[in-house]
Amino acid sequence: MTGSKRDLIEYRIKRAKDTFEDALILAEKNKWNSAINRLYYAAYYAVIALLLKSDIKATTHNGVKSNFSEYLSKLV
Repeated sequence: MTGSKRDLIEYRIKRAKDTFEDALILAEKNKWNSAINRLYYAAYYAVIALLLKSDIKATTHNGVKSNFSEYLSKLV
C-alpha cells in the first residue's frame, strides 16, 4: 500500500471498525467461533494502527503482539 503514514493508520482503523461490525453480525447469528475470530482481527488491526502512530512497524502477528506488550501495554 502506498500513501502517507496517516493514510495507512486510517486504513487500519477502518479495517478494525469493519471487522468489528462483521463480528457483531456473526454474534447476532450465534456464530461464536467466527465472531471471536473477527474480534481478534479487529483488535489486531487497531493495535497495528497504534503501533504505526508510535512509529513502530511490525510485519507479523508475533511482531505485533511483542511490540504491543513491550511498548504500548504500559500505557493502558
